[in-house]
Amino acid sequence: MRLLRRTLHWLRHWVPFAARTVFYGSISLLIGPFSKDRRACLWAMRTWSRSGLRFLHISIDLHGLENLPNGCYAYASNHQSLLDALVLGATLPGDIKWAVKSSLMAIPFLGWHLWLAGHVRVEKNVRKKAAAAAVRRFTQVLSEAKPLLVFPEGTRSKDGQVKAFRMGLFYAAVRAGVPVVPVALHGTGVAMADIESRRSGGRDARHVYVRIGEPLAPRQDGSESTRAEDLRDRTRSAVMEMHRALVAAESAGSLPREPTEGRGAGSHGTWS
Repeated sequence: MRLLRRTLHWLRHWVPFAARTVFYGSISLLIGPFSKDRRACLWAMRTWSRSGLRFLHISIDLHGLENLPNGCYAYASNHQSLLDALVLGATLPGDIKWAVKSSLMAIPFLGWHLWLAGHVRVEKNVRKKAAAAAVRRFTQVLSEAKPLLVFPEGTRSKDGQVKAFRMGLFYAAVRAGVPVVPVALHGTGVAMADIESRRSGGRDARHVYVRIGEPLAPRQDGSESTRAEDLRDRTRSAVMEMHRALVAAESAGSLPREPTEGRGAGSHGTWS
């Protein structure tokens, strides 16, 4: 009986998710190549993200859009769960190119969309050859003045704490001469656990928080490796500081819990 309940719960959440992936992936594949700058791919991604969040009853509190600089830049975000892609895909502006694990590229419709939209394939290993290839791809995207989003931890944090950052993004930012924008996520790990464990009765809101920090420019002096390490350390410190502030606010009961309708239109807002 327990196995049956778990199976039904899994089907209730992930069959609709797969159906939406096929539907919006098909739109991206069929219309994307014929739309200007492949904007249909971007529309499909945003709509897929937002429809998934609505189905899962996830509300987003977003602050810091006023910190985004003009021109090209890279995002560096902590990584807590599979929901991070939906949350950031629904909220961050611009035609962002993502660093995507090669295993995701192999998934039908999703992987085909990711390839068509120009996202960056990354091998999940730390060998020098794979790392150098990732840096080259990141640098190329940034040199084409396209925003890039990377999870520098390289994997999801099981305990919600910000882990060590890998160097690839920061070498690319130094070589392209672009700033890195730190992003802190809080609540996606708890929301994912809630979905998987069936603790929520099905329609209770799940709250997620996104904070965007001020852009951090690479230093102009020193060797490339020194500048990349400095940028990595400053970025991780900024992400950790914003994340700690969110955790402290949650402990104090001061985080917003009642989202307004629709997406906020200024430097901050709440999306549901």
